[in-house]
Amino acid sequence: MAGRATGRLTPLRRNRGFSLLFWATAGSAIGTYLAALALSVDVFDSTGSGEWLAALLIADFLPIVVIGIALGPLVDRLSRRRLMIVSDVVRAAVFVALPFLDRPVLIVVLAGINGIATGFFRPAAWAGFPNLVPEEDREQATSLLSTVEHVAWTLGPVIAGGMLALSGPDLAYWVNAATFVLSAALVARIPARSLRSDEPITRGHWDDLRAGIGLVFRSRPLVTVLVAWNVSALATAFVNVAEVPFVKDDLGGGNIGLGVLVGATGVGLVIGSFFAASVLDRIGMRSLYAGSLLLMAIGFGAASVSPTLAVAAVLAAFATLGNGAAIVCNQLLVQTGAPDAMRGRALAVLMSTYYGVLGIAMAAGGILVDAASARVAWAVAGGVYLLSTVIAFALMRAPAENEAPAGMEVVQPTGLERIRTLMDEIDETRRREQEGTRSDVALAPPPKETRGGSVSDFESDALAGRRASVSD
Repeated sequence: MAGRATGRLTPLRRNRGFSLLFWATAGSAIGTYLAALALSVDVFDSTGSGEWLAALLIADFLPIVVIGIALGPLVDRLSRRRLMIVSDVVRAAVFVALPFLDRPVLIVVLAGINGIATGFFRPAAWAGFPNLVPEEDREQATSLLSTVEHVAWTLGPVIAGGMLALSGPDLAYWVNAATFVLSAALVARIPARSLRSDEPITRGHWDDLRAGIGLVFRSRPLVTVLVAWNVSALATAFVNVAEVPFVKDDLGGGNIGLGVLVGATGVGLVIGSFFAASVLDRIGMRSLYAGSLLLMAIGFGAASVSPTLAVAAVLAAFATLGNGAAIVCNQLLVQTGAPDAMRGRALAVLMSTYYGVLGIAMAAGGILVDAASARVAWAVAGGVYLLSTVIAFALMRAPAENEAPAGMEVVQPTGLERIRTLMDEIDETRRREQEGTRSDVALAPPPKETRGGSVSDFESDALAGRRASVSD
């Protein structure tokens, strides 16, 4: 057992760049989750308003949605290391400033700035890190990086609770600022070239954006993540919204019971992500991804009828074993489905759609809890996770005899030539459209018939259907 554990830590021992990124992620992630609770307490204590809490949550994740939709190509075009360092510096400055503010509107504004910085940092980090390790270590490295984020998710609120009890939110803010400074210092020691294997290719921001969106919709691994994980976001939103009333009202667990349930889910996430790569070697991506979603369906569905808090906590931990493994699968599918030069924008698009669906679903989840009950919300979540299981299994269907494994070869990580081909096709599509427009103007009776099809209409259709060079 010790030998296998050592094998799982091999990327940390063999790759200095990955080790630096790992510890930078560990420090800043713990600080982030620590400060998230401190921000919520700070805003609620000063306003006593649930509406202000909602505004804080929106300010935190809405920038991620906007960045993925409008600014994703910047993650590939700019230096990933510089983008990460600037993001860390901005986040450090935000939390240095927060102890001096007491107006909730200013706290929410700074939370939004922090969300913008995070919206750039995470895609840059996850897009660049596969280049820090050899291909044979990528699965274990992905598992380790996911695990440390989940450890932070588990420990951060616990540490925050102690700090809040000692001195209020200010200490948590200062500690978080320090973690971002440390993260920036560690990332600065990683050679910039180590975070990128392919030189960025750009034909202009909006063409780059269309190419990134087209890649997501044409690459089988990315489509799998887009559809299956966004469907699961509906269920995740229902679980999160119903968690507090489920524990307090249905199970009578109080605040201590809520801490027990949240802690159990954290343990499940850590274990699931840590062992995901080893299980993947045994059963393959299709079985692991669909099986992970199935664990979530069974765990949360069964927990909805739990008679006691203890049973619910065990089942929730069982469910989040699958959650942790599924998150590792998502990252590995992105690494498979997007070449390095386009990986950042693909991640940004996937993150933005996920958080967009999650936000809308949380509103729906609140309505469901009020109209029915928290138990019903968790039961519905189990059914939705089951639907995402079927979708993932279908999208990663077994290949025909003359095909490579479905979804695993669609876009090779070294597909620089494929990107050039994609960009050339965009230019060729535009050139043909322009020539066709000139011919129409010359031959068709003016002015009525010349208004039949616009450049944007034609180009939109062409871009939706001509991504074969990326995925075929």
